[in-house]
Amino acid sequence: MKNLVFVFCIFYCIQMNIFSQSIYSVDLNKDLIIGTLSFGIGVSTFFINNEPEGTPGILNKNEVNTFDRFLMFSYNKPLDIISDYAPFALSLLPIISIIPNIKHSNTFLTYGIMYSESLLLTYGTVFLLKNAIIRYRPYMYAGDIPNGKEKDYYNSFPSSSTSFAFLSAAFLSTTFYHEFTESKWKFPIIIGSYALASGIGAMRILAGAHFLTDVFVGAAVGSLYGCLIPLLHLRNDSKNIKIIPTGNGVVISLNF
Repeated sequence: MKNLVFVFCIFYCIQMNIFSQSIYSVDLNKDLIIGTLSFGIGVSTFFINNEPEGTPGILNKNEVNTFDRFLMFSYNKPLDIISDYAPFALSLLPIISIIPNIKHSNTFLTYGIMYSESLLLTYGTVFLLKNAIIRYRPYMYAGDIPNGKEKDYYNSFPSSSTSFAFLSAAFLSTTFYHEFTESKWKFPIIIGSYALASGIGAMRILAGAHFLTDVFVGAAVGSLYGCLIPLLHLRNDSKNIKIIPTGNGVVISLNF
């Protein structure tokens, strides 16, 4: 079995051209801007914290909007635990884009910076929304607060687990697409990564932890940063998005 895995890795690296150089790079000025923005959004989450006054008890399902009402479930602890921790496993997905460029030590640094910026922006945006908006989770419409959820029952919007899952899927899809434009694995990897992320989103709904709109917004936030940050780090000869510092701020340039 170990021999088969080794042979597969060798075949994969040959197919992807292991000696190619990554098309992504780090720029100090640009990354200082992105890093400062990431830090600012992240810190702001500590200054906004809405909490409900008292425990609401069982809520009226008819008060939920029509779009969300037909996909509401009671609390399912096993699904909640699995879907809450699964995004940690998906965070390893970008390694698929790194392996073919493993010879170049700067690849690890570049990808590490890009993924960290994407993660910080996703975390900051999601928890800024969570702390600013009170929305009871679907299981509150079917019974009492589950044990261990006394501080989490009103943070339904948006779904953080879904956002981190889609961040990994979008990051892998974007980097792999641009690194290996001629690869026959390109679309299977993109479809597979988004299928895994969608599965986590579906489990969050089935677990009674989130509404459909929570999952949609979480997926949108994760996908946004998972795509945007790698695009901002394309080398100069490949860039179609640029951040240009000015005296009064920054200008974002889009080239089509």
